[in-house]
Amino acid sequence: MHETLPQSPRRGRRTVTGLAAVATATFLAFGASAGPAFADTPLNGGAKGTYIGNGQGGAQITTSEGRFRTNLFRLELEDGTVLLTYCIDVKTGIRSGADYVEDSWETYPGQGAFAEPAKVHWILQNSYPTVEVAALAEAAGIEGLTEEQAVAGTQAAIWHFSNGIDLSGRNDGNVQALYDYLVENAQDLPQTAEPDASLSITPATAEGRAGETIGEFTVSTSAASLPLTLEGPEGVQLVDLESGEPVETVGNGDTFGVSVPADAAPGEASVSGSVTAEVHTGRLFRGAPGEDPTQTLITAEGGEAEISAGVQVTWTEGVPEESPSPSPS
Repeated sequence: MHETLPQSPRRGRRTVTGLAAVATATFLAFGASAGPAFADTPLNGGAKGTYIGNGQGGAQITTSEGRFRTNLFRLELEDGTVLLTYCIDVKTGIRSGADYVEDSWETYPGQGAFAEPAKVHWILQNSYPTVEVAALAEAAGIEGLTEEQAVAGTQAAIWHFSNGIDLSGRNDGNVQALYDYLVENAQDLPQTAEPDASLSITPATAEGRAGETIGEFTVSTSAASLPLTLEGPEGVQLVDLESGEPVETVGNGDTFGVSVPADAAPGEASVSGSVTAEVHTGRLFRGAPGEDPTQTLITAEGGEAEISAGVQVTWTEGVPEESPSPSPS
């Protein structure tokens, strides 16, 4: 039987109310860590956080892959906001103090297929903690449902769609009933499509020549707008790719590039922006690049946080203009 991690006493500076559940086949470490640190990770966007311990515990379950104790994982973002998450990677353990980055569903690095993420998102929207226990019990027709049972049933249903495992054998009756209700009713709907990123600018880098507009950077953000800051040589400008006009602020779906004067020496420039943005329910968090593997998580609640993103461009000398050929005498 695999045991859950101990409860962490730590609290972030701002905590978003709610609970999320998780359990793993093998836990790699115990305890909480200091705050997030991401000096070596790319800056091109996404919320970044650190696993700081567990939240509400859930009931133990028996599945086709073994027995698990369920509980909730707490993720502290860089500004101190704490979000609670469910597990979507039952076969990978979580590391104490593991760093995480927000990313798209298609980047799922876990050992499951994560073949039906929209149904996982439906569960997150229609189960605990988004729906309070009493309302969930009424919707599912379950008498006496508890928080522990709600956590366990919800987590089991998520694993059904993320890792292809099922409840089997002897389980708490209310846990089984909630699992059945969620699995049978989960749907792939327009409102369960992947939620917008809190903030990302892609790609992270671009290169070109002086005299060109370098890059086709696309902004994805849940914020209304994003002010941009350009650091580079005199004459270099940010431009809207559709209008060609200089731009200082962009929004979700906008594209921009970096216009470099033709006479500029080889060089580089950086573009950055920071904004208070919503990290939506249903956003995937994977282990930070370059670190040991850790369990993949998905947010069970949303919350606002300060998010930063940035990109870099480099350029070489421009192509010299051809001199006109002399006229024959």
